[in-house]
Amino acid sequence: MTPTPTATAQNLALSTQNAPDTPVISAQHLNHYFGEGDLRQQALYDINLDIHAGEIIIMTGPSGSGKTTLLTLMGGLRSAQDGSLKILGQELNGATKRQLTALRRNIGYIFQAHNLMTFLTAKQNVRMALELHNKYLDQDMDAMSATLLETVGLGQRMDYYPDSLSGGQKQRVAIARALISRPKIVLADEPTAALDKKSGRDVVELMQKLAKEQHCTILLVTHDNRILDIADRIVYMENGRLATPSQATEA
Repeated sequence: MTPTPTATAQNLALSTQNAPDTPVISAQHLNHYFGEGDLRQQALYDINLDIHAGEIIIMTGPSGSGKTTLLTLMGGLRSAQDGSLKILGQELNGATKRQLTALRRNIGYIFQAHNLMTFLTAKQNVRMALELHNKYLDQDMDAMSATLLETVGLGQRMDYYPDSLSGGQKQRVAIARALISRPKIVLADEPTAALDKKSGRDVVELMQKLAKEQHCTILLVTHDNRILDIADRIVYMENGRLATPSQATEA
């Protein structure tokens, strides 16, 4: 009997979990382009990168160097075009929309702009991430959301709406929302850009603590040199290419 694409993806993901030396993210000769015809421009050039379970990787480099493009590809938010990109064992080059949707359920996203629903409270924003997973539907999602918000220091703010929260508090809600379903990968795009030094530090240390407890992988794009020390490894991007630290113009 021929397995369905979804079943195949699940089996590949399971085999990845059972093989500790298998990268959870693996890019091989990955290229990416924007535009068509005469307007086509290459954004990523021959990216080769393996990231393993539990690693905290920081990606840094100049604005426009391709960091966010690579992050969105790894998150299944864009289709891989050329080369190989495997996430949790799933090849994204040629993946169907259904396969990409299934993959995204294993990934937590944290963005610079928080992307919180302004008409939902902090607890409701976090709960919303649980509602995407059938396995949590028969559990007390309100209690689970409240517990994690207490863990991130928002026990007294869980019934507040985003407009009544500070920038640092909104980012804590975003972290709780990203981690509540215990994803295997967390992707963060400039999570400290709008925060002051203390709030930014608190946010990344919280990400580091919770991710290590859950043994998930973090890939964090940042220009913030103040947080580079939390990384197990730093990856530099330069003009759409991975560069060594000595080649990078901005660390």
